[in-house]
Amino acid sequence: MSDRAVELVALVGSLRAASVNRQLAQVAADNAPAGVNVTVIDNLGSLPFYSEDIDVEGRLDPAVVALREAVGKADGVLIATPEYNGSIPAALKNAIDWLSRPYGNGALNGTPVAVFSAALGQYGGQWTREDTRKSVGVAGGRAIEEADLGLQIPALPESGLNHPEIVEKVVASVNRLVAEVAVNA
Repeated sequence: MSDRAVELVALVGSLRAASVNRQLAQVAADNAPAGVNVTVIDNLGSLPFYSEDIDVEGRLDPAVVALREAVGKADGVLIATPEYNGSIPAALKNAIDWLSRPYGNGALNGTPVAVFSAALGQYGGQWTREDTRKSVGVAGGRAIEEADLGLQIPALPESGLNHPEIVEKVVASVNRLVAEVAVNA
């Protein structure tokens, strides 16, 4: 790999401003290892629902253009998502649908992706991580299960996501994702 910084994009699957998963993405950005930049994208709710009728070059919604450009330029993607009713939130699934196009040449093509989830359930968002990896894989991304991180919100330490143990887990997952970026280089 070159001496340039590794650029990661963190997509936040929750629309809530005070979302624990939004905070989790920010912990990854704030504690990124040297030589790694993490840009948090938390406006997935601004994307129109995917339809081929509106996926027309030159007439695309500016939020779609910005998302595709950011992910297309990134070396890797980190997704921080809650678990809604045992699955992936609609806003995140919609974003993945936009990123999967144009078919065969979407912004996720070949890009390593890690999925983080902080959830209320005892499995730390296992189902949303599985469904997100599946959707990312179908969209052309390379879901790196070994880089995934699941946290149980009720089991978080009193100091929350900034607890050194949690930060260490986040950094370890980011490092695993960065190792996959190096494989791609």
